[in-house]
Amino acid sequence: MVAPLVGPDGALPLPWLKAPLQRALHELRGHATLLHGAAGSGLFELAMTLAQGWLCEALAGQGRPCGRCTSCHLVLARTHPDLLVLVPDALRERLGWGGDAEEEPADGESKSRTKASREIRVEAVRQAIGFSQQSSARGQGKAIVIHPADTMNLVSANALLKTLEEPPGGLRLALTTASAQALLPTLRSRCQALRLQVPPASEAQAWLHSQGVAEPEALLAAMGGQPLAVLDWLADGGDAKDWPQVPALVARRGDTGPLTGWPLPRAIDALLKLCHDAMAVAAGGMPRFYPQGSVPAGASLPALVEWSKALTRASRHDEHPWNAGLLVEALVTQGRRAWSEASLHSRP
Repeated sequence: MVAPLVGPDGALPLPWLKAPLQRALHELRGHATLLHGAAGSGLFELAMTLAQGWLCEALAGQGRPCGRCTSCHLVLARTHPDLLVLVPDALRERLGWGGDAEEEPADGESKSRTKASREIRVEAVRQAIGFSQQSSARGQGKAIVIHPADTMNLVSANALLKTLEEPPGGLRLALTTASAQALLPTLRSRCQALRLQVPPASEAQAWLHSQGVAEPEALLAAMGGQPLAVLDWLADGGDAKDWPQVPALVARRGDTGPLTGWPLPRAIDALLKLCHDAMAVAAGGMPRFYPQGSVPAGASLPALVEWSKALTRASRHDEHPWNAGLLVEALVTQGRRAWSEASLHSRP
């Protein structure tokens, strides 16, 4: 989904961002802010709104950007000369953000390949450093948003350290991550951290209703309570009616069902969540991602552990040119064994 910003009506894009935004603007006085928490709860939206607030020319220091001044209009138009957004090329279209940070292909490398990168490369970071050393065009300072910061590779992250340690005057940086531990300790130590919590279920459900989502309760549970993850899943072709059917299809029939029509990362994610819930049920707990009663009991815990390892390995290589259908079928077959093995062991 394209990240919304504060428009002329002054309304926040996501209502649950109000408290963390006010804290970031009023309490965090450092030049670099690390926003961390659930990826589908609005980390990028918070970072962009924070940068918009830093650059706002009408309500600076009053808790939020106004959405009406020239600076806010430039941010909304993605043309503010003092704002630079670094995101992996593979995320640009989904986030609706192109512009100056898009790196040129290396010699002998096709442009289509560089656009598919899931990393923030060192060339883009060096461009950001050069941007930070230029004078502010509008006199409100400069802002850089890096999302997600953990997609910087080791070289990129090290290139940024000097700027984080000794930023040019007037520069503010907002970095986001869903996994703060994935960042270099030296990078984390140079930032003030702010955690973005998953919004209350009632608030998230009401917002999803306003976005036209018909059954937000079940979908919120499926996405771990993260409302933006719900919209992303629906945009990728997810269907609310398919989700509760997955456990029975896998456990009782070894059927890939709707998983074969989903993008490979989504299918693996659904199986990882099923494995998690099956472990919880096997240990006497409750499922977290699938509806109560939809996850068959009696799975073999050792077999589930092995299935979890296989799913995790597959998730780390979801960009590999697998035959998606065959991979999903193999993972589903392995998952079904967790229930069939337990059934065999339980026979007299």
